[in-house]
Amino acid sequence: MMNKSNAVTTEHSDQALRILLQAMQQGEEVGWEAVRLRDISDRLNIPLSEIKLYFQQKDDVVDAWFDLADHAMLACQQRPDFEHSSAQEKLKIAILHWLNAMAAHRKLTKQMLYYKLEPGHIHLQAAALLRLSRTVQWLRELADLKAKNLKRIEQELFLSSLFSSTFICWLQAKDPAQQAATKWLESGLKLGRWRQLWH
Repeated sequence: MMNKSNAVTTEHSDQALRILLQAMQQGEEVGWEAVRLRDISDRLNIPLSEIKLYFQQKDDVVDAWFDLADHAMLACQQRPDFEHSSAQEKLKIAILHWLNAMAAHRKLTKQMLYYKLEPGHIHLQAAALLRLSRTVQWLRELADLKAKNLKRIEQELFLSSLFSSTFICWLQAKDPAQQAATKWLESGLKLGRWRQLWH
């Protein structure tokens, strides 16, 4: 079960959260590909029209799951030591918070990502790239990165690559996944510092 303290956001009503939690529960039972919005409506005893108020398609549930991780990531700014940390340390804390928010459903999250990347889902892949870009921009805000022009482009490209590769490392690693992801992330952040990107 996911941590509801991270889950309840102004972007998600209680009903949307119930739908999301039910989808995650069913995903754990039958696998993500087999999850159907109709089954969710039956279990929650609500019409499909109500689900459509919050989720236009099943992939929107995946986006909502990642939105919760973004919210958990942004919440790390409230840590007493966060604002006094270096930009490199802020990035490390934020990315690990993002991963930890999904830890209870790591295998299911992997299935969700693979669903997006299936050859026939080109429209979902394009949306996934935009979604990645949005999370990276929030990371830049959290770390208070101020690079401009060509340096900003280099920074964004490097951070996008590091974030996505850390995510993949976390998904693929045998337990403890967080430890493997942390090691990979720290190595990448050091390389970014050497390239003078964390400014």
